[in-house]
Amino acid sequence: MSDKDHSYIFEGGPVGILLIHGLCGSPTELRYVANGLARKGYTVLCPQLAGHCAGDADLRDSTWNDWYHSAEQGLKDLSKRCETVIVGGLSTGALLAMLLAHEHQAQVQGLTLFSPTFWLTGRQVPWYAKFFNLVPHKALANLINFPAPHRFGIKDARIRDFIRKALKAPGAPEMPIKTPGAAVLERRWLAKKVAGIVRHIKQPTLIVHPREDDYAGMDNAFFLQKTLLGHVDMVVLEDSYHIVTIDRQRDIVLQRTQQFLARLTSNLQPEIKSAPQPTLQAAA
Repeated sequence: MSDKDHSYIFEGGPVGILLIHGLCGSPTELRYVANGLARKGYTVLCPQLAGHCAGDADLRDSTWNDWYHSAEQGLKDLSKRCETVIVGGLSTGALLAMLLAHEHQAQVQGLTLFSPTFWLTGRQVPWYAKFFNLVPHKALANLINFPAPHRFGIKDARIRDFIRKALKAPGAPEMPIKTPGAAVLERRWLAKKVAGIVRHIKQPTLIVHPREDDYAGMDNAFFLQKTLLGHVDMVVLEDSYHIVTIDRQRDIVLQRTQQFLARLTSNLQPEIKSAPQPTLQAAA
């Protein structure tokens, strides 16, 4: 167990971007996109979700409500700094982003969703996952574990090797060697709740999803494209796996995110362009 908080913020201009990491992930998986957005003058906050970055036990004992409250606190902190806030997330983080948009419509002006994951339909999902959908409570779920992905959801072998080495470095987030069944069950409950409110989400949305997603098939993105109430921009990547913010086409992810944000906040561009050089700080 580690008490270190891996949250961080880039202090920038009046438009804030909240980026939420995925299940079993850490704010580090969003650092490349966060850096790129900060260089454009945005204020970017990446909070650490409750139960994460400290191993299996903390993750098993956390709930999706705990994860949501971490994201919600990030929204509150960012709203104090910024006039406009856009919320984004990766995988399960995308579900939390949508829930924030629904619950805090006045504070969230847009969404950027990377590999949004309602259903685990990719080829790397264990065969018994379909039977796990019948598990009704955490006592039984705790008897089942899902192995940590040996490919990290990343197509590029060189990037995978780099991440393996980085995770062994002192001070790196402690990643679970497996995903506790309790956490998978909590993720399922979160997905069910968000699926029920998607049709009420009005904010403009960018969806970036890989065609070869090894955990969440394109059915997830198509569901959102069809169901979200607001305008949707869809980007389909042809050479990436699930963790698109790190994988081979991360430059395209950043570029399309920057373009989406520029259109969404065009009336604020003079302020953004004149924003001071962003500085990285540990989030309070």
